[in-house]
Amino acid sequence: MRAVSAENLSKIYIGGNKAVNDISFCLEKGEIFGFLGPNGAGKTTTIKLLCGMLIPSGGICRVFDIDPVSNPEKLHQISGVITEHAQMYDHLSGMDNLIFYGTLFGMNRVDCEKRAKALLERLDLTEAQHHKLSAYSTGMRQRLSLARALMHSPEILFLDEPTSGLDPESAQNVNTLIQELAADGTTIFLCTHQLRYAQEICTTYGLMNRGNLFAAGTIEKLRSMVSDKVKVRVKASRIPEDMEHQKTGESVYDIDVASEREVPLIVKRIVEAGGDIYQVSAKQMSLEEIYFSLIDRNHAEMEGGNL
Repeated sequence: MRAVSAENLSKIYIGGNKAVNDISFCLEKGEIFGFLGPNGAGKTTTIKLLCGMLIPSGGICRVFDIDPVSNPEKLHQISGVITEHAQMYDHLSGMDNLIFYGTLFGMNRVDCEKRAKALLERLDLTEAQHHKLSAYSTGMRQRLSLARALMHSPEILFLDEPTSGLDPESAQNVNTLIQELAADGTTIFLCTHQLRYAQEICTTYGLMNRGNLFAAGTIEKLRSMVSDKVKVRVKASRIPEDMEHQKTGESVYDIDVASEREVPLIVKRIVEAGGDIYQVSAKQMSLEEIYFSLIDRNHAEMEGGNL
């Protein structure tokens, strides 16, 4: 059973604004899916459709084979949601907030307290567990929001910028927790604008622009959509005159090859030409480079279609 599936999913708001335009994709259990795109791309609308907060204008979607439209209560029992500005109760302590939300999912108080204590400890909030939420910093609120979403051990998490407002140590702790959850089988649907962060933590990606899902898959698949070349960076005293290259610095050259298997041949040719080699590395396109290349292409295709 797939964790998430969408087929020709669309949402048109009053006035004709098509926020989501016939998108199709699927996620397997345990994936960390990075949902990327500029503001207004349709990411939030897509999540609301998957969570049963909005009714599709067309197409269908399922979360663990549950229809969010006809059975939202069942869906909410297996899903957790954290937004950038999650709402909780300022007059309650961190512990009491978690117990309250746990009871909403049908947990008894003993289990709520046990689960809340474990999550507060895991997210470094033990010392603040009895403080009112109004005294929490932005980062502490963000971590408590994640704890709240995890109270009922959901099968899927919808996360919107989960490390926003966190210091580096707290962000690393949250990232480690997300990866541990995925390793245990929890599916993570992650919205973020931080491309380097997404590359570090996600296993698959979906790229949105103006309501269109124009690319999806692993980073290797996305790279293949941009280029089938591998860039080899060489620092050497000289290179053969007939070797195609681009000089990027003092004694630093970039050479495009079909695969990393060509690297030994490049080294051999440089040495035979009398060059001294100081460093060789194969440089893959980063997610950031892939993203901007594909989104520029998508902009051009869409504007070309409007001519």
